[in-house]
Amino acid sequence: MDFRLKVFYTVALRLSFTKAATELYITQPAVSKHVQELEETYKTKLFERNGSKIAITPAGEILLKYTKSIFEIYREIDFEMSSFNTDRQGLLRLGASTTISQYIISPVLARFHQKQKDIKVNLLNGNTEQIENALINKEIEIGIVEGQTKNQSIKYIPFLKDELVLVCSSKNPFVLQNEISVNDLKSMKFITRERGSGTLEVIEFALKKINFKLTDLQIEMQLGSTESIKSYLLNSDCFAFMSIHAVGKELKNNELVVIDIENLSIERYFYIITLQGKSDPLSELFIQNIASHYNFKL
Repeated sequence: MDFRLKVFYTVALRLSFTKAATELYITQPAVSKHVQELEETYKTKLFERNGSKIAITPAGEILLKYTKSIFEIYREIDFEMSSFNTDRQGLLRLGASTTISQYIISPVLARFHQKQKDIKVNLLNGNTEQIENALINKEIEIGIVEGQTKNQSIKYIPFLKDELVLVCSSKNPFVLQNEISVNDLKSMKFITRERGSGTLEVIEFALKKINFKLTDLQIEMQLGSTESIKSYLLNSDCFAFMSIHAVGKELKNNELVVIDIENLSIERYFYIITLQGKSDPLSELFIQNIASHYNFKL
């Protein structure tokens, strides 16, 4: 593999010579030298430099597209050739949305590593929208997400059922009520995830089915992670819809409490996602490993 392409690829993703140097464990002048050699080879600029900021040029975009394809082929070669050895080898680039990366994926990865110790897994974290974009841009081979909408270029495989529950601090006066009505939601203050979050999308979809809009809620704040929402709830009288997988410890310790809502149940699936019509042996091996544990059909 041409190391210069690896340097170019890293700079293009990070849009920073400094970050690329740190990630590749080489000096910044070395990064500049490799990029300059490529620019001399192709007789065109790959990046526009404006002070400390850089931007990829149209020529750079074309090279990036083919570099991704080249790396994908190399990755498949490594894995296919390792099949002639006892231990399979290769690199799997995986993406997981926030709830999944924090509460679901670690035991999945641990079980896979026990069976395939020589396969390296790189995990990208982000919200559902970011993970789907990473898949489409071929920055990852597999994603695990939690959204409601579907992209036609992506294949969705449901693998784990989840329930979103309304929770608040155990010190909140509302906990004295066994059940509330949907209309009660209008008088409550909420903490939600940011736009692009699969959890927020599922909540919005569920409320819409009962003629209730997200804008009908009093949203006090939007936060970018489940852990920050839980921490906020513990120090306020606010409420949040959260995955039951995310609040198990707090419910057990009686720090958070589930509030039932009359005639409202929010269920969803977590999905394994790959590009439509795109398959490789390493990704299939990983998906089969998950399928055998969670007992779902491919």
